[in-house]
Amino acid sequence: MRLLACLALLSSGCAELGPYTWADHYRDPREPSQPGAYVLGVGDAISVSLFAPYEAFSTKAKIRHDGKITMPLLNDVQAEGYEPAVLARQLEVRLKDFANNPHVTVAVDEARSLRVTVFGKVANQGVLTVPLGSSLVQVLASAGGLQDLAHSDRIFVVRRDPQLVRIRFRYDDLLRSRGVAPTFRLRSGDEVMVD
Repeated sequence: MRLLACLALLSSGCAELGPYTWADHYRDPREPSQPGAYVLGVGDAISVSLFAPYEAFSTKAKIRHDGKITMPLLNDVQAEGYEPAVLARQLEVRLKDFANNPHVTVAVDEARSLRVTVFGKVANQGVLTVPLGSSLVQVLASAGGLQDLAHSDRIFVVRRDPQLVRIRFRYDDLLRSRGVAPTFRLRSGDEVMVD
């Protein structure tokens, strides 16, 4: 009897999808100012170059888990979340206390990879490490594709943004390049759930 009650509760929970936002209605607060612009993140290896006569203060660093790098004169500097050119302008402003008219460039030496958890009705559940810029279709393919019993209109990306948000996709939209689905940007820490 208790088992039947648990099964009834589980099946009713599957029918109720809970709150979500369709992919076409979701706006990423971290979207870059220019379409296609690169936003720095944890794990990126970058070069910060200062021009003459301040070359000695140039540095190479990997963005740490706290989102910062360490630089001569400035110590810890927030790098995560900025486009390279925006970070360069901010560093120029901060370096004016130490140098006359500093000119800074920031370049990405090695782009980070993404760690995405995939679970639900896919062939291979687990944490995947995929190249930055991977699409949702590529991640689903890396997980072995959808199982036969998967609902093709119940694909969710669960993201902390900073609050928890569930973004819903249709598999057909991903395959046929409709709406924002094919260009949706995954972030490290996203969870992909197929119902």
